[in-house]
Amino acid sequence: MFGNLLTETLIQTDRGCHSLPGLMAAMARGEVASFPALRPHQRPAWHMFLVQLGVLALSSRGLEDLPDDEPSWRAALRSLTTDFPDDEPWHLVVEARDKPAFLQPPDPGGLKWSPVATPDALDMLITSRNHDLKREVAQEAEPQDWVVALVSLQTMEGFGGAGNYGIARMNGGSSSRAMLALAPAASWGRVVDPSAWWRRDVVRLLGGRGPHSGRALLWCAPWPEGQALSFDKLDPLFIEICRRVRLVGGAETLSGIRATSKAARVAAKDLHGATGDPWAPTNIAANKSLTLGESDWTYRKLSELLFGGEWSVPLLATPDADEGTTSMLLIAEAFSRGNSKTDGFRSRVIPVPKAVVKAVFGSLAHDVSKSQIQEIARIDKELRNALALIAAEGEWGKIRKAEFARTQPARAALDKAADAVFFPTLWNKLEAGTGKGMEAIHHDFVRNLAEAARAEFKRAVPGIPCTSIMRPRAEARAAAAFEAGLRRLFKDLGVKEKTDA
Repeated sequence: MFGNLLTETLIQTDRGCHSLPGLMAAMARGEVASFPALRPHQRPAWHMFLVQLGVLALSSRGLEDLPDDEPSWRAALRSLTTDFPDDEPWHLVVEARDKPAFLQPPDPGGLKWSPVATPDALDMLITSRNHDLKREVAQEAEPQDWVVALVSLQTMEGFGGAGNYGIARMNGGSSSRAMLALAPAASWGRVVDPSAWWRRDVVRLLGGRGPHSGRALLWCAPWPEGQALSFDKLDPLFIEICRRVRLVGGAETLSGIRATSKAARVAAKDLHGATGDPWAPTNIAANKSLTLGESDWTYRKLSELLFGGEWSVPLLATPDADEGTTSMLLIAEAFSRGNSKTDGFRSRVIPVPKAVVKAVFGSLAHDVSKSQIQEIARIDKELRNALALIAAEGEWGKIRKAEFARTQPARAALDKAADAVFFPTLWNKLEAGTGKGMEAIHHDFVRNLAEAARAEFKRAVPGIPCTSIMRPRAEARAAAAFEAGLRRLFKDLGVKEKTDA
């Protein structure tokens, strides 16, 4: 056997290398600030894995507080695998393939295995053109690279073709496991403190657990061909696997092999990802977990999830009773997935000032967010109509879909500008409360958006096609219509134009 994560220091941090229990002890002490070898797309998988494992281990020992010493964590982790006194489930390589290894289910025999040369080839990432993150480049990988690749693959992967099933915690094989979470900020305010984040989530989940007897570490169970585990027999925080993989070799020759399966590891297709994942938003009416699709974490998407009322905000994205004394970070991360591919890893981290942490999910936040989206839409419409009028040679009656399509680049640029100020403005309003203070912030928001729209209008005009003879008239009419639309908006809202002194 090779690579016992319970006893060997295989995991690199900014505070040196640790065993798995040593890492948890160091994080409990607040010492770990980063994982230098962790790729950005692996962060959500690694965090969720460590949190689930920490809660399961402490719960199995009946512990309510986080130990800060390695022996206690080692004993807690071993309590999850008492059927394996030689620590097989914690080794990277176990020669006896009928025994589990770390995130590697036992081999039932009779499978056709194919080689995997590098950990990044094992990892879950699939891109449409292989340019978002190149594959099979980690030729000099360390054992920890295989550890994190296994975590990423087994807890985040979707459907990858015949015999390659995805995880239970997503809404279908072409979906993704989304993370929406609040995390404590490091002292400088805009960077995640991984130790504090891990402690916060472990304590929060541990406090809400009752007695559980379901299966927790799914790689420890036999996986007969064609058979799936029943979801209702699993612990709510079970750590799953979705693929048959094994690591082979040793420190100098470590590599992998993989095989297909005739059934998913967990029979949960009918749940559509609504598995109680404490990081995943769930649509209330459809009872399905979020699919990011080919979109991004825009202000519209996040407003829909946080304030729209159609989604249940995941537990770990809501503040606890004693939170609100320090600034936090709203973290939204997932793969933008299509059919057996991804369009890249999408990540957004939004600072949340301590003054508004408690107000983020209140009715005021809902109302303010809605009003900001309405103003953005009105200004966007004025920009769209004005530019389309140029493409229609100044004739409103000639505007069709083709003319509107010409306006898309300018509108996208305006939306990007709106996105950049949407949440800072929202937080400022929540901190100001109702009344004149909030009104003044809103008026500034509208004025700034209008200026951004003017800049995009000016930038876009030369590129809008129009016959030369009709261009002067078309541009004049478009500019007049655009300014008239903005004046109407300002009048409706009681916004005064800024004037130069």
